[in-house]
Amino acid sequence: MTKTIDVLGFGEPLMELNSVTRGGEAVFLQGFGGDTSNAIIAAARQGARTAFFTALGDDAFGRDFLKLWDREGVDRSRVTMPADSRTGIYFITHGPDGHEFTYLRAGSAASLVGPGDVPADLIAAARVLHVSGISQGISPSAADAVFEAVAAAKRSGTVVSYDTNLRLRLWPLERARAIIHAGVAKSDICLPGLDDARQLTGLDRPEEICDAYLATGCSIVALTMGKDGTMVAVPGERRLIPARPVTAVDATGAGDTFDGAFLAEWLANGRDPFAAAAYANAAAALSTLGYGAVAPIPTREAVVAFMKG
Repeated sequence: MTKTIDVLGFGEPLMELNSVTRGGEAVFLQGFGGDTSNAIIAAARQGARTAFFTALGDDAFGRDFLKLWDREGVDRSRVTMPADSRTGIYFITHGPDGHEFTYLRAGSAASLVGPGDVPADLIAAARVLHVSGISQGISPSAADAVFEAVAAAKRSGTVVSYDTNLRLRLWPLERARAIIHAGVAKSDICLPGLDDARQLTGLDRPEEICDAYLATGCSIVALTMGKDGTMVAVPGERRLIPARPVTAVDATGAGDTFDGAFLAEWLANGRDPFAAAAYANAAAALSTLGYGAVAPIPTREAVVAFMKG
């Protein structure tokens, strides 16, 4: 089948309310979130052909997401809006230890998606399918839907990208570990963050974590480590790709921006994961210069200019 989509995402979109100080008072700015949706928008802003499938609430927030994806050029033709369903919400507050999340997502439309809802034909049309631990953690039916989507990708020659993205408010560590590692083992590209990976693997050193994930069977690991850069590993080689220092305002969604930029650049540059990580580090750094997950995601032009400067 002809691959008409570069990167296809599957997961839970969330309406974002981000607390900022204006005129000495805290106010909440409305935005958009959800890790895989953020990643797909990041990929779209790098010039990739993108699509997303999920279920949204039959509400104003759900309709706002449809408008967002339309503005970003993301194919959302297979997104459903079941009657009487609702879109999940999260709040971001900021303190001395960074940002903190509060969620209202139980029973969201996305959490009700099951294996029978997976569009195998859309997956077959994609070069890469991107999913995450959160995609599986929101409900047992969603976890099964991700496994069905991954199986469909394997049948159709679609590369599978998996961000381990651990949220212990969604499920206990042991269950998260079992399901996430089963997902990674079925994937081609693993995109873990260091803090999550330490909890999931019980290992500490980045080199050990990369080797452990490669041992599951995936062929590329890009372990993000914040200001310490990204360790990229493939069978027989590891490299540390330096971070791009900036004065960060809000790191919300930086890891998702990395994912989308990495996948878009990996496809664009002949599938060089080391060059893709250098590009994605720059994109992620730029995404921390504004508030919210989506608004500050940079375009390809901005990333290229930043890397040249």
